[in-house]
Amino acid sequence: MRLTTHLALATTLLLGHRTATAQTSPAAVWNNKQCAVVLTYDDAVDVDLDNAVPALDSLHLRGTFYLIGSAPALSKRLPEWRKAAQRGHELGNHALIHPCDGSLPGRSFVTPDNDLSKYTVSRAVSEIRAMNTLLNAIDGKTARTFAYPCGDRQIGGVRFYDQLKTDFVAARGVTSGLQTAAQVQLDNVDSYMINGQNGKYLIDLVKQAQQSHTLLVFLFHGVGGGHSLNVDLGAHRQLLRYLKAHEKDIYIAPMVEVAQKIRAAQQGK
Repeated sequence: MRLTTHLALATTLLLGHRTATAQTSPAAVWNNKQCAVVLTYDDAVDVDLDNAVPALDSLHLRGTFYLIGSAPALSKRLPEWRKAAQRGHELGNHALIHPCDGSLPGRSFVTPDNDLSKYTVSRAVSEIRAMNTLLNAIDGKTARTFAYPCGDRQIGGVRFYDQLKTDFVAARGVTSGLQTAAQVQLDNVDSYMINGQNGKYLIDLVKQAQQSHTLLVFLFHGVGGGHSLNVDLGAHRQLLRYLKAHEKDIYIAPMVEVAQKIRAAQQGK
């Protein structure tokens, strides 16, 4: 009778330990916090440096800026981008000339020069690697992430990023979703594209991530103008203030840093 009792107790303790481990493992990936939030900004536009970077810096928060090699705001303001990188922001790769698949519906803005459907895979890979070289000349770093221009991942049915997996820690996509570290696909990380939503919507997304212990990636373009896809300055400020106020519960970091933790967790390191 006593042996049975001891075995039952041992089993209960073992199961309890496993449950506790399962519950704490997501927090370990997110720096022992409830969730992870990544703030990403696309296209290398002036408002990145005029509005987004100062807003982040004022609260000591760091984001990821996906730069286009041909963007005027990159060549004209290169020293400012270098300073942003020195303050901890990631300069991500958004390709050399931002090619998009012009054969898809709603792509009238795509010109013959940047039509991804007319590319070869080798050309796309070469241009993306050339952009990495440019970014390395700016920030001196080799570890960084990629963001698919227009979310397009294929050329003639071939996933061009398959040839770039050793060049990047991860690639950000455009499909919305909250995911645990185990669910994240590092070659196509989910994100929420923001265009006109208010501060409450942005904060509610963060609260959902906190409750589900998941990764939340914001995808911004214009911040207070400067792009056809835009978030209001006030809404952006509300989000940042909420994140700062709950920093003890939310892991806020650039994509490259979060992706490195996810990769390590997925590999069991």
